[in-house]
Amino acid sequence: MQSLRKKFPVLNQCLYANTAATGLLSEDLMEWRQGHDLDYLIGGSDMKAKSFERMPQIKDTVGKFFQCKPENVALVPNFSLGLNMLLEGLPKDQRVLLLNNDYPSLNWPFETRNFPREYVEIDELMEEHILEKVKTGKFDVLALSLVQWVNGIKIDLDFLKQLKKDHPDLLIIADGTQFCGTHDFSFKDSGIDVLLASAYKWLLAGYGNGFVLVKDGAKDRFDLKTIGNGSVDRDASKRENIPFGKYLEPGHLDSFNFGSLQFSLDFLDNIGMQHIESHLDKLSQKAKTEFMELGLLEEAVAKRQGHSTIFNIKGDERLFNKLSKEEVVCALRGNGIRLSFHFYNTLEEVEAIAKLLKN
Repeated sequence: MQSLRKKFPVLNQCLYANTAATGLLSEDLMEWRQGHDLDYLIGGSDMKAKSFERMPQIKDTVGKFFQCKPENVALVPNFSLGLNMLLEGLPKDQRVLLLNNDYPSLNWPFETRNFPREYVEIDELMEEHILEKVKTGKFDVLALSLVQWVNGIKIDLDFLKQLKKDHPDLLIIADGTQFCGTHDFSFKDSGIDVLLASAYKWLLAGYGNGFVLVKDGAKDRFDLKTIGNGSVDRDASKRENIPFGKYLEPGHLDSFNFGSLQFSLDFLDNIGMQHIESHLDKLSQKAKTEFMELGLLEEAVAKRQGHSTIFNIKGDERLFNKLSKEEVVCALRGNGIRLSFHFYNTLEEVEAIAKLLKN
């Protein structure tokens, strides 16, 4: 991983611990983007017409990366738009189970549409709380983030798989924005029915691109309403036979942004997601040990077995400003300071932050 750091010039200027806010732009992707826009500059509409023809290839790349059938992939500008379009097609009598204080763009769309709903707490017993609620038989939908944006608590994917097996009628909708790009993940083998994600964080694809993955069995749960010329690929004769995913693509898909997504997925695939996951596990264990020794982690995080590489440490704006002065890039989130590490971070950087905190 050390050699890959050279591709991210920001790392020469600071200790970057803020991928949970924004993933870094690589030199390789920047060069691809420059080439794309140069082609647009000299090719105009001819270039764009050819780029639209590449969208099925991009879906193939997304499907291969996450092990999802390409026809069950939809390209969306971001998670929030994708979820709102989906929920317009979900019957309003569906009873929904959410996590208290989950990411606003996940919870708010359910709340503003007044779905019947209840909440469970995000703590060391989160999976047990979910199971207790689901066992009552009161819920049709479970919607949650796979990794929590404030403190990095990560749902047990094996738990979700067993939950779906035991409760096959439960529709599980997941936000993968803080998860995708950190694990070697198979959507088809998971317990998740619908996965949505923005790709500007851990997938390092820049802003303006995301995707929706859906299982065949989940499509009948929605009656989607969004539609446009993009839904029929500018062929009005297709209007009465629109595939599920095309309802989520009513307008033009930007070749710059979704080409960036394809480029980044190929980049991560060449590194190897197993290698990335292994390195992130080491970073997570190291950071958790260091921060626990300093008494900086909340009890719920300290007591859980597995964790992501997102940590929220006890601290105020004064400490945040001190870290910033030492060129540590992080974020104020919730009641503390959020630090997040990706494959371009090192164990030595985690140690350096711990040393600053000790001092």
